[in-house]
Amino acid sequence: MLSPLGIGVDANWEGVCQGKSGIGHITRFCADDFPVKIAGEVKNFDPADYIEPKEIKKMDTFIHYAIACCRFALKDAGFEITDANAERVGVLVGVGLGGLPAIERIHEVYQNKGVRKITPFFIPMLIPNMASGQISILFGAKGPNTCVVTACASGTHAIGDAYKMIRDGVTDTMIAGGTESVVTPLAIGGFAAAKALSTRNDDPQAASRPFDMDRDGFVMGEGCGLMILEEMEQAKKRGARIYAEVAGYALNSDAYHITAPSQDGEGAAKCIGLALDDAKMNPDEIDYINAHGTSTGADITETMAIKSIFKDHARKLQISSTKSMTGHLLGAAGGVEAIFSVLAMHHGILPPTINYTTPDPACDLDYVPNEARPAKVRAALSNSFGFGGTNGVVIFKQMTDS
Repeated sequence: MLSPLGIGVDANWEGVCQGKSGIGHITRFCADDFPVKIAGEVKNFDPADYIEPKEIKKMDTFIHYAIACCRFALKDAGFEITDANAERVGVLVGVGLGGLPAIERIHEVYQNKGVRKITPFFIPMLIPNMASGQISILFGAKGPNTCVVTACASGTHAIGDAYKMIRDGVTDTMIAGGTESVVTPLAIGGFAAAKALSTRNDDPQAASRPFDMDRDGFVMGEGCGLMILEEMEQAKKRGARIYAEVAGYALNSDAYHITAPSQDGEGAAKCIGLALDDAKMNPDEIDYINAHGTSTGADITETMAIKSIFKDHARKLQISSTKSMTGHLLGAAGGVEAIFSVLAMHHGILPPTINYTTPDPACDLDYVPNEARPAKVRAALSNSFGFGGTNGVVIFKQMTDS
C-alpha cells in the first residue's frame, strides 16, 4: 500500500500503530481561495521508481500508484506470473473518480493551445479501468481484467468480487484492491460545495476525527491498497506466507439518498448481516471492525448499524477508523483498510482512532481511542459505504485448515 502515511506496508503500519496523521496543507495546487485547504497527500512518490519513463506520461497518478502497489504485493506474496499460470491470474482494482487530474490538466491545455495539443494518451489516462488494465498488460495477467467504480466502497467491492471469482472457480489468483488520486481543485471544490469536508484548516492533523463530537467533515486523501488473493490449496502448496483467510463478503444498497446513508443505518446493518451469513459466522466471532468512520454525521448511522447487528456483543467489539490518520482515500479506502484489518489480526495490534477527545453520546462504542492496543483478533470486519447508497463489507479470519 501507499497512503499519506508513507510508501509501502511497513511505513503505513508503523504510522498507524504510532497514531500518526498524514494530513497537511494542500501542496498540489494553490488552495488560498478555497474554503478547504487541507488534504492527505502521498509524499515523496516518484513513478520512475516503478514504471519505465516512456510509459509514465501515458498514465494518470492513480495508475502510477496501482502499478507501484502491484509490485509491492507480488513481492510480498512471493508470487510470479508465468506463461503457465497467466490465464488463471486476474486483476480487479476499484477506483472512485479515476483520472480527474488528467481531465483538469488536459482541459487547460485545450483552452490555451487548442485541440491539436490534446495528447493521444488522454483517454487511457483517465478511464478508471486502466488501473487494472495497465497492471494486466505490464505483469502479464491474462485472467479476468475488470474494475469496480462504486465511490467510497470501490476497494472493498473489488476485494469481495475477486474473492467470489476465486471461490466460484473462475480463476485461482487475483490482484485486488483500490486506488485513487484526486487532490485537485475540482474535487476539493466539489466536496467542499457539498459541505462534506472538514474546514479545520488551522490544525490539519486534528481535522479527521471519526466518532468525535467535534467532527466537522472528512479530509480527502489519496493512495492505493492492493492484495494478492489466492485459492487456499494453491497458496499452501507453494508455501506462501498467508496472513488471513477471506471468510465472507456482502454488498447491498440503502436505496435512500445520493450522498447520505439511511437514517437508521438499516442498509449498512443488513450488509453486515449478509456478510456474516456468507461467512457462516456468528456476530460474537468478530473481534475487530475497521469502520468506515468518515468523521461526518454518518458515523452515527454506522454506530447504529453495528449495534443493531451485534446486540450485546457490540459493547465488546473493538472498532477503529484509520481514516483518522490517512484521511478518506475514496476509491482506495477499502483496499487500504482491508490491509489494516488483516495486519491488525496478523500482528495482534489494533490501530487507534486518533483525535478522539470529546465523546459523542450517539457514538458510544469502543473506538480504540488515540493509542494502538494489543489484542487477539480471531476475525476482523471492514466496512465501506459510498455515495449512491452502496454498501460493502468484507470479513477476514485467522486461517484454518478446514
